[in-house]
Amino acid sequence: MMGNLFRGELIRLAAMDAEKMSKAWEHWNRDALFRRLLDNEPPTLWSARKIQQWIEKELERGDQRFSFSIYPLEGERLIGFVELNVTNWQHGNAWVGIGIGNREDWGKGYGTDAMRLVLRYAFDELGLYRVTLGVFSYNQRAIRSYQKAGFVVEGRERGALSRDGERSDMLVMGILRPEWEAQQGAMYKAAGGRDEDRN
Repeated sequence: MMGNLFRGELIRLAAMDAEKMSKAWEHWNRDALFRRLLDNEPPTLWSARKIQQWIEKELERGDQRFSFSIYPLEGERLIGFVELNVTNWQHGNAWVGIGIGNREDWGKGYGTDAMRLVLRYAFDELGLYRVTLGVFSYNQRAIRSYQKAGFVVEGRERGALSRDGERSDMLVMGILRPEWEAQQGAMYKAAGGRDEDRN
């Protein structure tokens, strides 16, 4: 029997509260490295009010965008977000984006755990077939995390990004439902379960 859909080994997912997220995002934005790892736009400083307006607008797209806040299992300290954007329902395709805000929370497995939860949501609950993401070649920590969650590199946009006088590649990574199902079976067996016991 499946456990709590929104609870992992290290974190839990919660509904995104625009006001709470905007205050956290305003703080995270002050770290230029966080922004440089997150997207290819120049780091900018937005007010909490402007961020909240943007989040509220994005949350209105509920038929194709599924947004979650990330919290440790215990406590109410917001540590990040994960968003699943369905790009085509007919073909079962979606993009995913994730961010862990504070540096002290990086490298602790929170992102990998959150990604595993959102993949289960994508494949089991939404019935999707593939999930795709983009990541910069210099973000090796994120690449390793995505690989642990089952993503594989599918493509590379060479020299797509210019930062500090150097060119970096944009990697496209993806995971298909059969690959995710095989990974779940392997993890279940590694934990001592038998296929006939699975529901």
